[in-house]
Amino acid sequence: MNSSPGGLDRRRFLRNSGIAALAIFGGGALAACTSAVNQSRGGGDDNAQPVRGGTLKYGVLADLVPANILTNTGTTPYVVGLVFETLVRYPHDKLEPQPLLAEKWTLAPDGQSITLDLRKDVKFHSGRAFTSKDVEFSLRTYADPKWSAQLKSTAAAITGYDATDPNRIKLTFAQPLGNIFDLLDTAPILDSESIDQLATGDKIVGTGPFKFVQRIPNQQLVFEKNADYRVPERPYLDRVEFSIISDNQAQLNALKSGQIHFADGVTYRDNENLAKSDGFRVISYEGAELQVYVGANVQNPALADPKLRRAIAYAIDRDRVIAEVFRGSGYATNLPWPKSSPAFDDARNTRFKRDLTKAKQALAGAPTPPKLPLAYTAGYATHEATAQIVQANLAEIGIETELVPTENATFVKQLIGAQFPGLWITDHSWAQFVPSTLTVSAYPFNARKNASHYESPDYVTAADNAWKLSQATGPDAQRAYQALSDQLLDGLFLIEIGVRLAQGSTTRTLHNVGWTKRRELNLTETFLS
Repeated sequence: MNSSPGGLDRRRFLRNSGIAALAIFGGGALAACTSAVNQSRGGGDDNAQPVRGGTLKYGVLADLVPANILTNTGTTPYVVGLVFETLVRYPHDKLEPQPLLAEKWTLAPDGQSITLDLRKDVKFHSGRAFTSKDVEFSLRTYADPKWSAQLKSTAAAITGYDATDPNRIKLTFAQPLGNIFDLLDTAPILDSESIDQLATGDKIVGTGPFKFVQRIPNQQLVFEKNADYRVPERPYLDRVEFSIISDNQAQLNALKSGQIHFADGVTYRDNENLAKSDGFRVISYEGAELQVYVGANVQNPALADPKLRRAIAYAIDRDRVIAEVFRGSGYATNLPWPKSSPAFDDARNTRFKRDLTKAKQALAGAPTPPKLPLAYTAGYATHEATAQIVQANLAEIGIETELVPTENATFVKQLIGAQFPGLWITDHSWAQFVPSTLTVSAYPFNARKNASHYESPDYVTAADNAWKLSQATGPDAQRAYQALSDQLLDGLFLIEIGVRLAQGSTTRTLHNVGWTKRRELNLTETFLS
């Protein structure tokens, strides 16, 4: 699977990225707007014919945190995928943007501006027409630090907006932005008239296939079909109901008993069994890889010593985590990049293979560290199981840890606010996008402000050099990504464990579930039989 432009020459990459004008939707609107997700559907292994109507019941581990609506945390991607849309959409297997709310675009030869032509048939759920002013408002809002959006630094690098034509907008940049299409694929188009109620969760208004109806905190989220959606006769479903079921076993029981059609929290081991049964199927979110890692607060006196962090990197049994916790649905890594990334480097990626001798050598002569807290998200079985393996691994070299299960909303707050006192285990995303996005955007990796309190002028320089590339591939890009990888391996403020594919579990009555590279739900074509 090739989910990056790493194998493309410059001409082909630019052509496919839309520097040449892309095809306008026109009469083939339905085919065009769904082409980017045709390959992203689950449950398409039968010949079921679409059925209109019905309520999809979805079990999710965590409630929506409305203030985090512009992040990629918890349940947010599912909600965003139903309610909102973006300007472009990446397919799963490559970084070649396809039209969505933007019909076509032209990137300036110097890479410092882009002009986008917008669809004319789009309305917000309130009935108001979508225009270029909404693009400007959405990107400016996305850049506002109060929303904690992960790509806010890229949005903030947009220095000029020309929205005089309601159907066209020109964006001017402070510098070439090698990841501009990552931003346009990620930033949802927001409704300026209800923005004050978005952060509270009272109103969530977009242009997507479903309208937000109701939220009962820690219990339920309800969405109804957008009858005025721009795609004719879509969506098929009348209603989607999220039930917050914060226990993995409870989700499995609800799925088996028919209380829900779809679950986001069934363990990999239980999914192995479900996949063998006639009444269920398991979806692997290909193209939307996650990476599980150990984070370290380098302001903790013990973790400030890079020798201790190297010892941890050598001690972790990555292969065991992938085999036992994720049942082989992934592979061990030392760096964040999936194999499809132009930054993937096999030699660098195996620097810290499990080696207890090297781990103990790294600690030789150093005082025994105090017991370190090791936080993980409570209710997430994979995080708990990973934490238990890491705890046992570290005990083998004399590092004691105390497991700290942490409620999801609190865990996210600590991650965004850099508040973990010691070690933590969770997943990160964004490595499946243009590599620079990870190191200028993601909370754990941001070179200027990250969850580890790690500071390094060399790391900032490497991150900026990769970000300011005029193209995401080629010899210059390769050198920039290698320098970035070396900084990550030297700093070890994050210790990668491995790449994994997230999974969803469904009954066989549910068909054509779609998702984006951020695992946002795309239920435009989904139906129940």
